[in-house]
Amino acid sequence: TTNNNMAAILLLSVLAAASAQPYIKTGTGIHDITGPVTEIDFMGYAFPGQTGLGIRNRLFSRAFAFEDTDGNRAVYVSMDLCMGMTAMKESVVQKLASAGYAGIYNETNVVVSGIHTHSGPGSYSWFLLYDISMFGMNQKHLDEVVDGIVTSIIAAHNSLANSKPAPITLSQGLLNGANINRSPTSYLANPAEERAKYAQWGGDTDKNMTVVGFEDGSGEKIGMISIFAVHCTSFTNKNRLVSSDNKGYASYKVEQAMNGNFSIPGTGKFVAAFGATNLGDVSPNTLGAWCDGKVGGVYCSTNRSLCGKRNEDCYSVGPSGSALKDKESAEIIGKLQADKALELLAAPQMNIFGKVQAAHMYLNLTDVEVSPNFTTTGQPGRTCRPAVGYSFAAGTTDGPGAFNFYQGDNCSDCQPFWNWARQFIHKPSKDQIACHVPKPILLDTGETEPHPWSPSTVALQIIKIGQLVIVASPTELTTMAGRRLRVAVEKEFAKHGVDVVVVIAGLSNSYAGYTATYEEYQWQRYEAASTLFGPHQLAAYEQEYTKLANAIATGTHVDPGHFELNQSFVNFDLKPGVLLDTHPSGKPFGTVEKDVASTYSKGDEVNVTFIGANLRNDYARGVGYMQVQMQNGSTWVTMMTDANWETTVHWARPKGSTSESLVTCSWDIPPYANEGTYRIVHSAMAKPDLASKNLVAYNGTSSNFQVKSN
Repeated sequence: TTNNNMAAILLLSVLAAASAQPYIKTGTGIHDITGPVTEIDFMGYAFPGQTGLGIRNRLFSRAFAFEDTDGNRAVYVSMDLCMGMTAMKESVVQKLASAGYAGIYNETNVVVSGIHTHSGPGSYSWFLLYDISMFGMNQKHLDEVVDGIVTSIIAAHNSLANSKPAPITLSQGLLNGANINRSPTSYLANPAEERAKYAQWGGDTDKNMTVVGFEDGSGEKIGMISIFAVHCTSFTNKNRLVSSDNKGYASYKVEQAMNGNFSIPGTGKFVAAFGATNLGDVSPNTLGAWCDGKVGGVYCSTNRSLCGKRNEDCYSVGPSGSALKDKESAEIIGKLQADKALELLAAPQMNIFGKVQAAHMYLNLTDVEVSPNFTTTGQPGRTCRPAVGYSFAAGTTDGPGAFNFYQGDNCSDCQPFWNWARQFIHKPSKDQIACHVPKPILLDTGETEPHPWSPSTVALQIIKIGQLVIVASPTELTTMAGRRLRVAVEKEFAKHGVDVVVVIAGLSNSYAGYTATYEEYQWQRYEAASTLFGPHQLAAYEQEYTKLANAIATGTHVDPGHFELNQSFVNFDLKPGVLLDTHPSGKPFGTVEKDVASTYSKGDEVNVTFIGANLRNDYARGVGYMQVQMQNGSTWVTMMTDANWETTVHWARPKGSTSESLVTCSWDIPPYANEGTYRIVHSAMAKPDLASKNLVAYNGTSSNFQVKSN
């Protein structure tokens, strides 16, 4: 906020202003959106070879529906994927309309936001820049995600119908030790007096967590939303198992705490979302960047993140102390968020009352005239057609790129080969080059023919739940960029006498790269090179979001803009589907190839390998590929599935085979497991006929085994 005192002055003023306002109804919903877990590239690192080999935990869409006493509604969705894409948001709105919700939920009042895991399947964008490393768009996967999101929204809608108006609580507090700035030299380019305002609130990262809690009107807690700035890059680009990373683990631990240890994920009444915000330059790898990822060895160079002259050898390291222990790092950062969220949930600082409002526009960012009131220079500015710089290809210390690009490259004449090679995609015009200075253009993504590689039109949106303002951003804002946007929106509401708490929901509705401040842009590290629309992009966002804030505060309408897209250029998938599944003679699908031991202690890992099929045949939405079952008399009770963090399902081809599969199901026995008799069940679908698309269900069961105390 303007005074950076959200936990005291602002909250007290908001509480006083809200004292006579009516309560708001809330509903929650959750559904599986995992999609394919084998032979599909992960979204986020764009790292060749990071192709799925199974699943660590299932991915979910978590929906929160709101309704005020006048019947005005809004929905916030947090999904366990890298980002909200135009393809998702537009398809979700269309599917809701076809399901009979057109008059209730629409593009204006539905937010679809990704938590930014880099360990989820990709190939769901309409734009080539985000599909090219994954060999195209997988329509089946996109449909699966959309169906899951819509199902979660309908569940929240039904939950809303069964709830009563109730207090929504809000609390804020500092969480230390869970994030660092991965581009600190860029942050230092921002004015010293501006940086000084935030020294006690996290310095070069936002350490303030906002927790919003919900109940159903009968006093029962039904959910919460946590907003905290940290990338979901605890798992490295070597990880091959689908996972929701540290924010997903935080959701898992809070839902487990509220629903019970053996509540199957995705089925409990309490829904906990850990949303993305201004995390652009924020890393969970809190031990910093080291050459070869070896803590205590040689630290990567400060400005360019190099080891000697190589970018590829510079890796940041999580709190586990080793890139080889990325699961432990994800759990540490996730647990920190979960514990803080539960602490804040239990100690509400204010209640949210009042109206539910929303405003939305489609903005063509290619040539926005920006007022001197918003530009850093104090002079009129304009945005550019989208393009990425050389340092885009360098990647970050969380996941370095290739071809020895490096961060901080703002020399337009220093890469003659790539300047020559880029013309085969599109040679940038002199005006385009001048507009993006000092960014040396690597890919002129907005001027490619016949279709731009990245979006030119993005969705901007604000939903207001009482005094809580959620700014849905289509970009990854850096720490200071997010602060400036929050201040701009807050000031606009304050001009109309409306006190608000502003949070940013990052990676929402569309995806258009990063947003760095004007000062950070001059340094051209990865975040600046990925700021698609030039040095005045943040100022343009501030200008246009204040229009949305003004429309809500004054009850007026804003120009909604227009969105059009010809999908034909990106509606392709170069990865073939599963051709054939076979099994060894005499060993049908589901046969146990390597069985469990007879007895285990808590803390042990149980493994069983089955003769299986390619898990890409069927996504097993809401069912899963694995169950841990415990004997209860003559029946078997499912205690855990592949949605739990204690389990993994790993798929592999036997050596020399192109059609056989081995599926290994593993269970790390938690300390709270009950003693008793257990078994592991694997089920999936096989494609046994090359000439037919028909799938055949199969299952396999391990031998029984005992779990005992240590």
